[in-house]
Formats: sequence, structure tokens, C-alpha cells
Amino acid sequence: MGSLPPSLDLPPPPSKNPQHERVSETTLFNLFKAQQGHLNYFFQNLDLSQALSFTETLLNSQGTIFFSGVGKSGFVANKISQTLVSLGIRSAFLSPLDALHGDIGALSATDILVLFSKSGSTEELLRLIPCARAKGVYLISVTSVPNNALANACDMNVHLPLERELCPFDLAPVTSTAIQMVFGDTVAIALMGARNLTKDQYAANHPAGRIGKSLIFKVKDVMKKQDELPVCKEGDLIMEQLVELTRKGCGCLLVIDEEYHLLGTFTDGDLRRTLKASGEAIFKLTVGEMCNRKPRTIGPDAMAVEAMQKMESPPSAVQFLPVIDRQNTLIGIVTLHGLVSAGL
Repeated sequence: MGSLPPSLDLPPPPSKNPQHERVSETTLFNLFKAQQGHLNYFFQNLDLSQALSFTETLLNSQGTIFFSGVGKSGFVANKISQTLVSLGIRSAFLSPLDALHGDIGALSATDILVLFSKSGSTEELLRLIPCARAKGVYLISVTSVPNNALANACDMNVHLPLERELCPFDLAPVTSTAIQMVFGDTVAIALMGARNLTKDQYAANHPAGRIGKSLIFKVKDVMKKQDELPVCKEGDLIMEQLVELTRKGCGCLLVIDEEYHLLGTFTDGDLRRTLKASGEAIFKLTVGEMCNRKPRTIGPDAMAVEAMQKMESPPSAVQFLPVIDRQNTLIGIVTLHGLVSAGL
């Protein structure tokens, strides 16, 4: 492969002291192994009865499940809250600072407030507790240090076993936040299963993202139809259909009979192969003589993501699928370009 023109040469990544600041593959491998060991310690020592009580309490909540935390634990609490929201569960993040300046008004006696803190001694959360309790909220702490002030002040505590932080000083919260995230997201999926959330319900909460589109969009939502279809009859001469082959932007002709039943397809690739094999004789050939009589097809109610999978399936990928009804009547065409443009 040739080198890029000088104007396209990419600069090297920035480096301060390449002679002194390096990370070896062995060092990185050992760090991953050490983190794996710390996570295994969490899994092996987690009290499942506590985890189950926590999960069932959230499942039976009649109000909103609020999450709170400070610093990195706050980021984790916010993320877990957003995961629950995406599953259709009423949840929100409550900043402990903003709560003390008016936002605590969002709390009611039917709500649950989950407080994430590694040490259980976070001052902002401790100051929040008496105010939240005055609102009648059920308080749950999720901590990693035994016998801490936050756990003693709450109605329920979940202890997340922490062997140590991966940080060489045992200070930077890189393992404690990892187990908080694993715990919270695992509970979220448990709630998802207990509530029997369906794919359609999940997709309804993600209408604009690729997740939602892959679960919501059907072929009929993304296909071309009617005047957009590059159709012809099997008796039409190939050379007379070149304009139709190119102007609709599908890369093919859809061969139909008088009742609009699909008879086959003729692609621009078929045109090149026919020209190479027949030469000047192509001027006398009809589309019906050279078309593919057994093309891949799909129904209008199939999921759009299924159409993409069908296009990419062996023995060779295709760029389009004719859309037919149960009577083999042509009603549309779905193209790979159209699926990609739709965000799939």
C-alpha cells in the first residue's frame, strides 16, 4: 500500500517524554488481571440476600426511585437511574447539593432514595438524610466500608464487598465504582425480567436510537413504493430499459407481469455480465431472458433489521430486496442504502 500524499500525512500522537513514560504490555496485562481479581472478590463475597431484598424493594416501589451520590459515585448513581428510566421504571437522580436548595421538594412518602457512597461517610449525603426522612422517604444506602454512618442512618444497607482499589495508593475509586456499576445494572436487568418487559416496550423507550429503530421499524416503513419502483416487463429489450435501470437509484430492474406479480430481477451487475458474454447480441435480448427468476424477497411486515440480515446472508450479499405480499404481488423495494440512511 503506497504512502499518503504529504498533505494527508497524519501527525504522530502527542508524547511528553517518550524515553521515560511508557506502559509495557506486561504491565497493562497485570493490571487487568488484578482488576479481574478484585471484581471476583466482589462476586464471591456479595451477600445475595441483601441484593435480593434491595431488588424486591425497588420492584415493589409505588413511587419514584431516586438515586444520589457525590463525585464518581454520583456519576454511577445517575447512570443507574437512567438505565431504569430506559426500562420504563420511574426513576431520577437527585443531586444532594441541589436537594438542600429546593430539589428535595420532588420527594414524597411513596418514594425510595438510594444513596451510593464507597465510605458511607460522605457529608453531603449525611446532611440530606434527615431532610429526606422528614418527607417520609424510604432510605437505602449502598456502601463498601462496614459499619459506616450512612448505613446506620438508613432503613436498608447493601454492602458491596471491596478488596481494594486497583490504584497503587488504594485511593482512586476505580474498582469501587466498577462494582457499583455492575451491581446497579445487574439489578436493573433483574427488574426488567420481573416486569416482563417486551422488546416492543423497550423499543418504545428508544425511538430515535439504533436500538429502537431495529426493534420498531418494519420493511414497509423504509421501502420505496409505487412511482419509485424501477419496473419493467419481461418482453422489454434490455437496452431500452437502461434509463429505468439507473434513474431510480436502486441498481436493478424489477420484472413484473400485467398483474404486477414479481417475475424476477435484473441488476446492473447482470447488465455487465450479459454485455461481456453476448457483445452486440445484447441489443436483441429481452430482460426476461437474462433476469434472475429466483431473487431474494421479503414481506412488508418483516422487521427492517431482518431485511438487512437477509441482504448480508450467504452465498453472496445483495444491495436490495423486492417487497412482495402473499400473492407474490410487488409492493415495494428495500435497499441497503435506504436502511443505512434510516439509521439501521
